[in-house]
Amino acid sequence: MQKTPAHPESSPLAGPRSGSLTESLPERTRYRLAIIGGIILVTVSIHYGWVLEPIFGPQHWIHAIHGRLCYIPIVLAASWFGLRGGLGAAAAISLLVLPFIFVNDLGAHNTAGEVTEIVFYFALGGLIGGIVDRERRVRRRQQETELALERSQRQALVGRMASTVAHEIKNPIASIKGAVEIICDKDTPEADRAEFREIAVSEIRRIDGTLRDFLEFGRPREPHLAPMNLSETVAAGLRQIEAPAAHAGVRLVRHIQPDVAIVGDREKIHQVMLNLLLNALEASAPGGAVRVAVESEAGGARLTIADGGHGIPPEAVGRIFDPFFTTKSSGSGLGLAVARQIVESHGGSIAVESTVGAGTTFTLRLPAGEVR
Repeated sequence: MQKTPAHPESSPLAGPRSGSLTESLPERTRYRLAIIGGIILVTVSIHYGWVLEPIFGPQHWIHAIHGRLCYIPIVLAASWFGLRGGLGAAAAISLLVLPFIFVNDLGAHNTAGEVTEIVFYFALGGLIGGIVDRERRVRRRQQETELALERSQRQALVGRMASTVAHEIKNPIASIKGAVEIICDKDTPEADRAEFREIAVSEIRRIDGTLRDFLEFGRPREPHLAPMNLSETVAAGLRQIEAPAAHAGVRLVRHIQPDVAIVGDREKIHQVMLNLLLNALEASAPGGAVRVAVESEAGGARLTIADGGHGIPPEAVGRIFDPFFTTKSSGSGLGLAVARQIVESHGGSIAVESTVGAGTTFTLRLPAGEVR
């Protein structure tokens, strides 16, 4: 089996030990070599008088044109193949021109000029090729550094995820363990058994939500975009939290324009909206209000969810969408990171404004669609 060179462009003459040279080179490399070879062939033909002299006769300017044209294949070879390419092109042109210099009696002055041109060929090829090779080395080191940094960040993120998962699951499991022990105790009254069964179920839901957040963040599913009615989706989400809001003594204030249409994944948009609604409800004190507005705007729709809670400190506002960052005493810190990930995958945006003591407002903007 033939081996492909690791950096074929930097070494156009490298190839496998078996097979022809042209078959071993990538198509783009062969194409570039053909261009360089064709230009060299034309310039050498001009130098030997095979192209222009039959038309114009022996002219000094013909050789001057040849000398300048020879820079073109050298520059191309150095740009495409680096130092070895530049020096290789210079050597090829020089070898092809030397018979003309030594066979013909050009005189000392013209011979010196031809030799000087050859020196310039090698100088130009070496200079440009050296610069190109240096830039490639710098670019390669930069890419290696970026890859190393990315690997380091990924490892740190995995470690942080594992630590957070362990922390978030440890407490619910302890609660479930205690609840099950009490339920299994024959001396536990039936009323207490029912209470602790509800505790166990609640903690299981908590674990399920935590794991779902981690899976959504670590391996997000591509949204299934389709025209949808944002007004209906938001209204359904509000109905889900009516009971918890009433229990917490928080009013739900609605301002929903009918039939506001977007292009989105209904399930994912519902997930984001419910997450924000629950956060707003949790931040609100008894007697407070959560205000929800859905409005059409140019090119899309705007969903606003505002609470009248304590607000977020200014130093934390810029970090609330960062993975694992949370201002709560518990939680994975992934809810808002996942929300932003979902909104941006829809081609939308999510922004937050918060004032300490006055509350927090989240604003989602999503692309427009048609109601079906």
